[in-house]
Amino acid sequence: MKILVYGAAEFSSTVADLARHCGHEVIGLISDNENDPGTLGKLNDVAQTHPPNEFGLAIGIGYRNLCGRWKAWRTAKALGYSAPPLIHPSAYIADNARIRNGAMIMARAIVDVRVDIGELAVAWPGACINHDAKVGDNTFLSPGAIVCGFSKVSSNNFIGAGAIIVDHCTVPANSFIKANTVFNGR
Repeated sequence: MKILVYGAAEFSSTVADLARHCGHEVIGLISDNENDPGTLGKLNDVAQTHPPNEFGLAIGIGYRNLCGRWKAWRTAKALGYSAPPLIHPSAYIADNARIRNGAMIMARAIVDVRVDIGELAVAWPGACINHDAKVGDNTFLSPGAIVCGFSKVSSNNFIGAGAIIVDHCTVPANSFIKANTVFNGR
């Protein structure tokens, strides 16, 4: 599929590489910021030159702007763009896991049995989401983060590198879990 990456800052190049590793052809970056050189232009203009029925889209806006990232996702969907899940070939995905549109699963991440990954969620390299866990929309799991079985990570969260979400816990929406934290719901 021909993919457009919406965003032009640091995370966008990682998203472009992931899309390429997944076998997609990356056409270019989209930015609504007029100061970003080398982009195809603003989303509404690009929708005219690169129509949604011919191009897919990946959100390349990072975790530092979760609200803007979700807004960009909703705008792109309203224009008719689809965003396939991007799953690196070296990731392990159980055959009964569910990975929703716009989600990104990086190299060597593990998505275990009966896991549900929300729209626009990102699992960085080495993240491990264990059996029966749920990761909400627009949530970032940093490298080496672990979500134990039957846990629920709600939407719009950032889980730091090496953090552990203990089994059967719920992480509330809009949480920031620091690196190497053990979150047990208390």
